[in-house]
Amino acid sequence: MLNRADVLWRAAVYVSVVLLHLDGNVLLAEPLLAGHIKRRPAGHWGTVPGTAWALAHTLLAAGKAAPARTLVPVLGAGHAGVVQLAFGWLSGELASVRPQYSRDAVGLARLARDFPEVDGLGSEVHPLLAAGAAPGGCLGGALAFSHGFALDSPDRVVLPIIGDGECETPTTAASWLAARALHGSTVVPIVHVNGFRMGDQSLLGAMTDGELTGYAAGLGWQSRVVHVSSASREEHETFAQALLESVRQVVDGVRTTVFLRCVKGWSGPERVGGLALLGTADTHKTPLGLAHEDAGQRELLTRWLASYRPEELFDTDGGPTGELADALEAAGQRPVCAPTLPPPVSAEPQDGSAFGQAVGQVLRSHAAAGDFRVFSPDELASNRLGALQDEPWVSEVLAEEVLLGWLTGWLASGRRGALVSYEAFAPLLTSGLVGHLKHRRLTVGTPAPSLNLLLTSYGWRNVYTHGDPSLATALLATCDPAVRVLTPADPKRAALALDEALGSTGRVNVVIAGKHAAVRQPDETVEQELARGLAIWPHLSDEGEPDLTILVAGDLPAEVATTAVPEIREQLGCRVRVVGVLDLTVLGDPQIWPRGLPEAEAATYLGENAAVLVATLGHPAAVWGLLAGRLRSSIAVIGWREPSGPMAQAKLTDELGLDPEGLLRAARKLTVSREGAC
Repeated sequence: MLNRADVLWRAAVYVSVVLLHLDGNVLLAEPLLAGHIKRRPAGHWGTVPGTAWALAHTLLAAGKAAPARTLVPVLGAGHAGVVQLAFGWLSGELASVRPQYSRDAVGLARLARDFPEVDGLGSEVHPLLAAGAAPGGCLGGALAFSHGFALDSPDRVVLPIIGDGECETPTTAASWLAARALHGSTVVPIVHVNGFRMGDQSLLGAMTDGELTGYAAGLGWQSRVVHVSSASREEHETFAQALLESVRQVVDGVRTTVFLRCVKGWSGPERVGGLALLGTADTHKTPLGLAHEDAGQRELLTRWLASYRPEELFDTDGGPTGELADALEAAGQRPVCAPTLPPPVSAEPQDGSAFGQAVGQVLRSHAAAGDFRVFSPDELASNRLGALQDEPWVSEVLAEEVLLGWLTGWLASGRRGALVSYEAFAPLLTSGLVGHLKHRRLTVGTPAPSLNLLLTSYGWRNVYTHGDPSLATALLATCDPAVRVLTPADPKRAALALDEALGSTGRVNVVIAGKHAAVRQPDETVEQELARGLAIWPHLSDEGEPDLTILVAGDLPAEVATTAVPEIREQLGCRVRVVGVLDLTVLGDPQIWPRGLPEAEAATYLGENAAVLVATLGHPAAVWGLLAGRLRSSIAVIGWREPSGPMAQAKLTDELGLDPEGLLRAARKLTVSREGAC
């Protein structure tokens, strides 16, 4: 195993250096010339040797540490993408998704020429290749993701490979402690301590071995520190043993991590142009950026590549040979397949009068079907769902970003779940959710359960600091058709919308519902709202063509409209139509949003020539962005704006115009400004 680990490591690092620097002569079949070298090398070198080391040993440990379990590596740093590509090319997995990158010299040369713009894959960690399961873009989520991926999965051990710089991010820092709240999650983090972030020394890198183990112990983790500096047989043996013992401990229920200590950029050039390079932040990116023009750097590159002894690794055609071929066969990079999706559950609430009762019933029904989890940041009781707190399928910890990582890992294994939080805290999730959407786009065609958020306690009924609907605004601004922002008008609609969302696939569903909702709308249009995303409410609407159409998105706008419409009708003499909007994306361009209203259908709901007043819980900007000038009617939007300061709810709704008087004022202004006013 040790020789196999060494040849696999040397091959992966060699191919990585080739991708970073070369355009041709990828096997060094002839002296390296300027024409073989990229004019402007791009990519990241500093993480390569340590990441390749950890990944090689992880792949070879499968079947030895825990024979009944699959070992699943997860790359935390997006900059490690070059290592992932190298392993993908070596194993042939890359050729299975991009045939032009065949496992021979021709395929490697093509890959090197294309890097970093690799066909549809780019240069960062990618979900189509092994170890790429965690969403990238938002640094720090790999440890939390790994815990979610491993949770309640006795068939696997997950090994996230994370950097020392990554450990400084809030999500990773909190994930170590948050693991105490999870049971049945077998994760062995490999922390790559090479001493430096992109620009300076890392905090972990400045610690002694004793401080590292003490830091881990204080958070509830046992740890082993392994030093690697020369890729000697003894170093391979020490690391392999540490990894095997750590996996066995985790299987036995003991949280354990491995610290891999090495010098940043080790095995690369020690000095360039008379300046020390090895073990500095300057090795973060490609160290020999002028090798095309500079003969001295070209000679350094030649010696560097030759140090991995490629002639022992590849035959003349570029295929793996000898011990490398044996190592690749032993590693057997087979991606973990998600289990069959559980069948959707129908959980229509029997009593929709109270938020906690209606929503709680839906969550219990889905949990009873199995493979279901709820994650929440210590707010279930506040959200009227306190009866769920002691359920084994519920996890609470006060760290939204960690919970999102747990949820995305859980979903990646083919299971269903939801995150329940306050709307005001949800903007903390923005970067992670955008990364999740990007990740999903790269795995088109692969069925996956939807990511579901249930957000309550919006700013209209909370304190000054707890008002921020920015998450929905940001997600709608992505114009990603997988996004749905659901604004149910009462608790029953909230429960039914959540039920549908939990059974869906391929989406990011954001359900925004007030836990205080007191006014229940008639049920006669519920089915249409669920099926189409909106419906005309007959109980508030006049027959015939309207002069004014009021769109209500959310329970508070619905409650206000219920009171305001009779007054608007009486004072302005208007024919009024009220449309309940369950899914905000119906207001968007149908060429972007699957539920967007085509022009003819929009006229059916909004009227041929009616003025349109939109009342929404969120930012007016989100509605304007969806409408994008497509309606020819006079339009006004009432929604959340930052208030001038703390104030009572009645004063807040008055200041922002979301009260009966505010709707009346907006309606009067709209209708008076039109020719032939009501």
